[in-house]
Amino acid sequence: MELLTNELIQELLAVDESTCLSLYMPTHQRHPENLQDSILFKKLTQQMEDSLLQKYSADEVRNYLEPLKALENDIEVWSHTLDGLAVFSAEGMFKVVRLHKSVEELAMVADSFHTKPLRQYLQSRDNFHVLCLTLHDIRLFEGNRHSLFEVEITTDIPTTITDALGDELTDKHTTVASYGGTGGESSPMHHGQGGKKEESEKDAERFFRVVAGEIYERYSKPSGWPLILAALPEHHNLFHKVNKNPMLLSKGISINPSSVSPEKLRKLAWETMEPEYNLKLDNLVARFEQERANGKGSDDYKEVAVAAVEGRVDTLIVEADRIIAVRVTNLVTGNTQKKDLTNPRVDDLLDDLGELVIKMGGQVMVLPTDKMPSETGLAAIFRY
Repeated sequence: MELLTNELIQELLAVDESTCLSLYMPTHQRHPENLQDSILFKKLTQQMEDSLLQKYSADEVRNYLEPLKALENDIEVWSHTLDGLAVFSAEGMFKVVRLHKSVEELAMVADSFHTKPLRQYLQSRDNFHVLCLTLHDIRLFEGNRHSLFEVEITTDIPTTITDALGDELTDKHTTVASYGGTGGESSPMHHGQGGKKEESEKDAERFFRVVAGEIYERYSKPSGWPLILAALPEHHNLFHKVNKNPMLLSKGISINPSSVSPEKLRKLAWETMEPEYNLKLDNLVARFEQERANGKGSDDYKEVAVAAVEGRVDTLIVEADRIIAVRVTNLVTGNTQKKDLTNPRVDDLLDDLGELVIKMGGQVMVLPTDKMPSETGLAAIFRY
């Protein structure tokens, strides 16, 4: 299983093979609903087999599908599914990615991997992380306006103050002695030895610094998503003091994160995120309109394709869940040709353009239909 990051997408885009298999499907987290997942996977694999047989011999097709056939019977995978699954297979590469988002069924054979749904997941402007922080431990969630899921933090990241500080955790300043109580019972009494509060604050500061650094390196930096802090009011200032994560929003959620349900946490997080989301989209649309008026923007796919192969696209905006059955036929001139997506050599134009723009150092943003600044499925801002 792979963790979905921008680095994984770059790795998929770098594959240079004549036959790349991409499979997407919705899955289920619970029994007995998840029993149907492997059945759907077999159906989609069969679709790819039918497509491959248009071009390759039966023996060649058998070799291409061997990793997927093995996955069909992998009980470990089908017992631990989330809401979506993506599988990528080519010579020398096989990747399986669990997703916290349901995806449309798709089985595609082309000369590059179909990565737009992954980019849509990472590059949608409403995604965010929520860090639930107390003096003792942390929890991390990822989500958007519609849903929020707890992230299974990698085992090498400390999630408690004991894990983070280990032997450096200050406890020498407190000793405990027992004194007789009523009825022959004893009760513990604590004797401070020089600034228990001061030492506790130092521990908290060191703990928060470790957490801030690890979350940035492992989650915020790879995803590029905003980070919302959920903590008691007195912990916000201290965390911001030690934080060096530029993705942390200045406004957070002032609450004991252990006292609210995930659904309540999602609502509070979106209330924090929505103004940032709308401001970014408004600025992006305004920028596109201004650049188009200046001759440095277009929503014509033929013009955008030429600019993409020339490395002139700074920002490409694509519509979520839109597929355009057009292929870039010449990576020098940017010429395009309408095709049929059932053809084993054809991919989605928006996916192809996204790959080109990323490879040329540009950025791709996926927006919902109602937020798009055009009706053609794409809009591009040019460097020149």
